[in-house]
Amino acid sequence: MKRESKEAKEEARKKPAEAEAEEQEQEQEQEQEESLSVEEAFAQIEEVISRLEDEEITLEQSFREYNRGMELLRRCNEAIDRVEKKVLKINEDGGLDEF
Repeated sequence: MKRESKEAKEEARKKPAEAEAEEQEQEQEQEQEESLSVEEAFAQIEEVISRLEDEEITLEQSFREYNRGMELLRRCNEAIDRVEKKVLKINEDGGLDEF
């Protein structure tokens, strides 16, 4: 019994450290994602989808991956919106109007 409780205590100590390491990893990923091009973000979204399709993924991991994918999509949408606003449309007179 003492051995089990020792192991349980050791496991309990590891969990906060693992959670902290995961949190730091997520922060680093977020910083990297902020500087991604749209193409790079779409490539990472594909990677997220692949990980979500993995049968070995835990519920907690899938939740993190889903949130990461949604954040990447949001950033892509914002970037595309900015580009669309810059696109010029040719009017009937041959002049350029902002789209």
